[in-house]
Amino acid sequence: MTTHLSAERPSPGHGGGPEWSSVVLTAHLKAGPGGAMTDEVGVVTGDLTVTTEVGPYDTVRVRVRYTGAEEWYTLTGSPAPLPPHGLAAFHERVVDVVKAGGAAEVPKSSP
Repeated sequence: MTTHLSAERPSPGHGGGPEWSSVVLTAHLKAGPGGAMTDEVGVVTGDLTVTTEVGPYDTVRVRVRYTGAEEWYTLTGSPAPLPPHGLAAFHERVVDVVKAGGAAEVPKSSP
């Protein structure tokens, strides 16, 4: 499955209130073997949608859902500090770790 990146406004119920950014980076992908770890339901696998958005106090929220589903889950390790290299680069790192699988979590920020 090809990864598609897009920027969009949060959908209703996605939690995009005034404290969260109006821009959400989104990728549609297939999780690698072992999937991605979430706080709510543990590991999710298969075709996933991953979003990142900047939150209050320079944090980044990372959420995942089964592609086409309505319910979002928090990727373990989120929220995380916004790295100095910016949201787009951080989003790409998140996508890479989810594609790699192995109960992927939010990557730690590099110095």
